[in-house]
Formats: sequence, structure tokens, C-alpha cells
Amino acid sequence: MLLHTEISGQGQAVLLLHGLFGSYENLGVIARQLESYQVISMDLRNHGRSPWSDEMNYPAMADDVAETLAQYGIEQVVVLGHSMGGKVAMQLALSRPHLISKLILADISPVQNKPRHQAIFAGLSAVAAANVQSRQQADQLLTAYIAEAGVRAFLLKSLQKAATGFAWRFNLDVLQSCYDTILQPPAATGPYPGPTLFIKGGDSDYLLSEHQGVISTLFPQAKAKVIMGTGHWLHAEKPAAFARLVNDFLLT
Repeated sequence: MLLHTEISGQGQAVLLLHGLFGSYENLGVIARQLESYQVISMDLRNHGRSPWSDEMNYPAMADDVAETLAQYGIEQVVVLGHSMGGKVAMQLALSRPHLISKLILADISPVQNKPRHQAIFAGLSAVAAANVQSRQQADQLLTAYIAEAGVRAFLLKSLQKAATGFAWRFNLDVLQSCYDTILQPPAATGPYPGPTLFIKGGDSDYLLSEHQGVISTLFPQAKAKVIMGTGHWLHAEKPAAFARLVNDFLLT
């Protein structure tokens, strides 16, 4: 599957992969900070402007990325992935290490994640069923399920004008039916021998010290940095600090 892709700039290629319910635009704040690089931003399958599929697992998603890179004649990249996109990045690095010169993983670990999006799915389904006529109406519906205004604002970025009313740009039905698979670790044994940086949000529990054993096995060159005072959306909460860590890592 060829993915919707945006490419900007020149220099060493850096691939950005977004998380669940997102699109390539979610990492735009980081893309704009990478002025000395060729930045490749993709919508993963069932997200953004990329094709939809009933299949949603990490081997298939990594295949999509590899096929799309080949279509553009790109032979090697640094890959930065956030959350679900980080697991796609891990899958790609573990199964095709020759494609990846460096690996950056934003607040995600190669382990089974606990389910935590039930209220979000309920809110998204309520909006889909209501045939809303404005983003304001959608936000009002979401408020009954999601208290955090920032989370609602993030989700509403994927609400698009349809023939009648508005609709989600991501494939909600498949994301929900494949949610247990999305929570799983990458399905590859590795190891990936290249330089790897894990960046943790200080207040997030997606990346924990108890994961160090499996990380060391799969990514023997892994290093870790923490951005204090941030949660899972660390790159959006403190973009300057996040971009500084990324740039420093790219230059080493």
C-alpha cells in the first residue's frame, strides 16, 4: 500500500510517523524544526489521506512504509515515530535494519500497552452517529466522553467536511476492531544494531524502567532522554526541548 506522503527540504532523510487517530500533520511542529534535513511525513494506513484496509498490524504497516520509501527512491532514513508510529518504526528497524540509519522513539516502548482509549472510541462513535454539522457540535458531543480540551482539539483535526455534515478522516471501524492488535509489541525479533534514542514524557507511563530489559535486547545501542513536565504528547507540549534532543541525536 502506497501511503500519502509529504516531502520537504534537502539533506539527510528523516521520516516522521504519527500515532493513533493522527495524521502526518501532527508532527508538523517537529518537521519545521528540522531545517537542515529532508523531512518525509506519511499518513499511516487507515489515517489521514492514506488508503483504508481491514488489516491493521505492524508487519503490514511497516511494509507500507518500506514500499512507499522505495516508490520515492529513498534507500535509507532516520525514522522518528510517536506512539503507534513508534511501534511501526520499531517494526521497520527490526525487520529491515538496512533501511534505518538511526531510530528515534517518542514515548513508546516495544511492549504490550494497556487499553486506555475506550472513552475516546465511545466519543468518536457518538460523533460519527450524530451526523454533526460543525466542529463545535462535534466538540460538544466529545466533551461528554473526553474532559481534556487538548485531546479533543487533537481529535478534531481529523474531522473533515463530507457530502453531508462531517466525518472522521481515519477508519474508525477498523481502528476499533483492530485495537487489541495495535496495543501489541512489534512482531519482530531483531535486534536493530543502529543508534536508537527513546524520548520519554516525564509524566507518562508508556515508557517505564521495567521495559529496560526488552529494550536492551532489541535495541542494544539504545539511549534514553526524559523531558520533564510532559505527558504522552511531549513533542506538542515542549516542542523546543523535543527538537533539541532530536537535533543533538542526529548530529552525533
